[in-house]
Amino acid sequence: MHIVVCLKQVPESQNVRIDPKTNTLIRQGVASVLNPFDYFALEAALTIKDERLDTKVTAITMGPPQAKEVLMDALSRGADDAILISHRAFAGADTWATSFTLAAAIRRLEPVDLIVCGKQAIDGDTAQVGPELATILNRPYATYVKSFEFVDDSHLKITRQTDEGVAVWRLPLPALVTVLKDVGEPRPRSYRATLRARRYEIPVWGPEELGVDEDSVGLKGSYTQVVRIFSPERKKDRIMLRGSVEEMVDELYYWLKEQRVPGL
Repeated sequence: MHIVVCLKQVPESQNVRIDPKTNTLIRQGVASVLNPFDYFALEAALTIKDERLDTKVTAITMGPPQAKEVLMDALSRGADDAILISHRAFAGADTWATSFTLAAAIRRLEPVDLIVCGKQAIDGDTAQVGPELATILNRPYATYVKSFEFVDDSHLKITRQTDEGVAVWRLPLPALVTVLKDVGEPRPRSYRATLRARRYEIPVWGPEELGVDEDSVGLKGSYTQVVRIFSPERKKDRIMLRGSVEEMVDELYYWLKEQRVPGL
């Protein structure tokens, strides 16, 4: 079995900066970390590898050269192989262009039985790349997966978190899943795997290796663009309610009514 784990390097939350010209995240020279939700995706894949000895885990990420650090982390925790997708043409990609590029890499890695992603990235918070990647590859997928197990060699039994509770699905392979932290606590790096990671030469794939046109990836290949980013205006007008709970409720009601809030 071959499992591909999609990882993403994200800026540390206190270091997020925006390029005022392109309205995209500035990543060069900014301290970055592995997207926290992707640790659980990696753990899910490695757990399968523990249970099924014929399993190979490949970690991939798209980003600048510094994104190699998250792949080294994945290798030091037990991933077998790693691929860095990096080129100037990939910069500024929206979720669709990102998914398109990742799909091209996964096609080159075929056969791939299962693709595992974190539920979302903390920089964009869209949770779109997993479903879009599955759509481009024409694979069944399930999001917000809490747990899964093999029914047989070609099907997974998965438990999904939903707004109403949980749902149990039977998912045919090859497939894609985005997982929640319920799948398992991320394991620490091992000494042996860390030594191997230091010797591992991570290949770098660009448009030529992926066989994609530069006009179809990155900012040029994006269907959406951020028109403007700004901090919300801070308004200082406020009211202070005093008295008993009943008095404050009455005062708040009349204040909202005076403001002509719909429904009051």
